[in-house]
Amino acid sequence: MTDAYFETRLTYDNRRAVLWKALWRYYFSRKIQPEDSVLELGCGYGDFINNVKCARRTAVDLWPQFPGFLEAGVRPVISSVTDLSQIENNSVDYAFASNLFEHLTVAECETVLAQLKLKLRAGGRLTLLQPNYRYCSTEYFDDYTHVTVWSHVSIGDFLAKNGFQVQSLVPRFLPLTLKSRLPVSQFLIGLYLLSPVKLLAKQMLIEAKLP
Repeated sequence: MTDAYFETRLTYDNRRAVLWKALWRYYFSRKIQPEDSVLELGCGYGDFINNVKCARRTAVDLWPQFPGFLEAGVRPVISSVTDLSQIENNSVDYAFASNLFEHLTVAECETVLAQLKLKLRAGGRLTLLQPNYRYCSTEYFDDYTHVTVWSHVSIGDFLAKNGFQVQSLVPRFLPLTLKSRLPVSQFLIGLYLLSPVKLLAKQMLIEAKLP
């Protein structure tokens, strides 16, 4: 992403920090172990990786300004996610990407997955948080950098075709955006995650691993 994208479409919003603190507290802290090595692809402002508590944290993004938003101890790699050559092979336990694959072509996504298979250790895990086109088709292309459509059906099949075993797939996990009048608090987000009814949820969560 260029500086212009972060200055217009993805401007800094401190509500993201609240959201990701809550997501770590109520969800991801149960998925990631203290001894894990975690890699975030397309980290943006680093709100996910900054909250992770683990042995080793690495963040990749093409935006040259992103290292300035990372906490001490997070290793920045300024690179396209289609080039993970700076990441050691067999060094990652848990890879994560939020709102990434819709910005890539199908061929580029295949390249990312092929490289991840080298970087992940045996049994390594990949989690994707993605807009689900099935539920947000009218807004999907409001972001001019979206190039590929993904639904919970297509992303699951795509991962399987590329050698990943889907462990969990939640078609409705979170609302699409923070750009609303609804309050953002860790407590309310925790309640939302526990609720069986996901009002306004248009993002899906996919968890997969290497066999």
